[in-house]
Amino acid sequence: MIPLKLIEIAAATGGRVHNATGDEAVSGPVEFDSREIGPGGLFVAVPGERVDGHDFAAAAVAKGAAGVLAAREVDAPSVIVPSVADAPTRSVALAGDTDGSGAAVLAGLAALARAVVDRLPALTVVGVTGSSGKTSTKDLISQVLEPLGPTVAPPGSFNNELGHPWTVLRADETTRHLVLELSARGPGHIRALCEVAPPNIGVVLNVGSAHLGEFGSREGIAQTKGELAEAATDVVILNADDPLVRAMAERARARVVLVGTSADADIRAHDVQLDEQARATFQLVTPKGTVPVTLGLHGAHHVGNALSAAAVGLELGATPEDIAATLSGAQRRSARRMEVTTRDDGVTVVNDSYNANPESMAAALRTLARMAGPNGERRTWAVLGVMGELGDSGAEAHEGIGRLAARLGIDRLVVVDEQAGAIQHGARLEGTGTGEEPVLVPDVEAAVALLDTELRPGDVVLVKASKVAAIWRVADALLGSRA
Repeated sequence: MIPLKLIEIAAATGGRVHNATGDEAVSGPVEFDSREIGPGGLFVAVPGERVDGHDFAAAAVAKGAAGVLAAREVDAPSVIVPSVADAPTRSVALAGDTDGSGAAVLAGLAALARAVVDRLPALTVVGVTGSSGKTSTKDLISQVLEPLGPTVAPPGSFNNELGHPWTVLRADETTRHLVLELSARGPGHIRALCEVAPPNIGVVLNVGSAHLGEFGSREGIAQTKGELAEAATDVVILNADDPLVRAMAERARARVVLVGTSADADIRAHDVQLDEQARATFQLVTPKGTVPVTLGLHGAHHVGNALSAAAVGLELGATPEDIAATLSGAQRRSARRMEVTTRDDGVTVVNDSYNANPESMAAALRTLARMAGPNGERRTWAVLGVMGELGDSGAEAHEGIGRLAARLGIDRLVVVDEQAGAIQHGARLEGTGTGEEPVLVPDVEAAVALLDTELRPGDVVLVKASKVAAIWRVADALLGSRA
């Protein structure tokens, strides 16, 4: 963060200085985990479901924090933010907020982030949203922009009203690009995040079924995702292959760039080919020339992500050749997202367990099927768990995934937990073909036991479910037992 005195932070947040003169200088990073605080930092006292950050204020200062952002008085130099009504952007980040102090702290954090952005006129803010692929695309955009100047992006999926301003506050006078991932659980959420850091460039990837339970329909999801298209001031990059995203061009006030495989896309992929590891090769067609790209990331769905990254790079001065070179060398930066590891015995584990919705689950299954080899030489396993937040469509969506697994010829389908039982049911309805009968196991431990007994050298195992299932424990067990 840029250096600020506590009195300046108070002015930015509408708060008051407590237990301090106000001249105390914050020169280090902003942290909401007292274990991460460093000299000169600002500790943000957020109430959580298990612990309250206010209880760690003194400890944070003892570790070197210059001050604390808090909702009530603490025994430390601090800025006390005003109380606020429960904010419309309230989400899981505030699970432990019983008295509104969490909403107040987050409102103060957002105000501070906006004040910092306003003091950085040379900063270009890039916002990314979509039902799936946000994190992978954010990582690709960051890698494309880094050769052009200092770039800040969140680790993993810091994309809500806590992680979003936290990321913004990593920017300082040297930062040229701020790449942000924006999520939502209801109308107005993305608009509120855009107010924290107004985007110069907005990227909308797709509209799927993630959080369908909260929104009620894909059209409702599109309405909220389109808030980014409305907010972007310079350029809006839209997926031409998704009709609901393409339609957002009518809501944009900035110039629109279409990306995809559609013939009228401004930046498109031509002649997409997948190798035996489901890594894509294609011709990147741009107004400034056509260049070949070979991705090291697994899955055809990364082609669309790469096109969005290319569009951002072109807008900010990269050449097609530079972009192709960066994309071809791009690495996966966020854990548990198509994380492919091969054990010494030849078993390949595809850990895509960070989260799941019907679209990302389908993409992962297609990737797994491709990794079987052109003649199905490798036996494929899909270890799948529940997909959360789908509302009334949950049973149908799970059944559809089971049907798809059967159609793709996945050899072994292991469904974890009765909540995901409709996946097994769907596979049975579709018919198992040459594969074995789909199995429903009660928990992760049972899945691991089955795999330990029946895995053979050369098998490929996909592990995927929503975060609530914590199914990454299957991948961890497989890799920890025989790395």
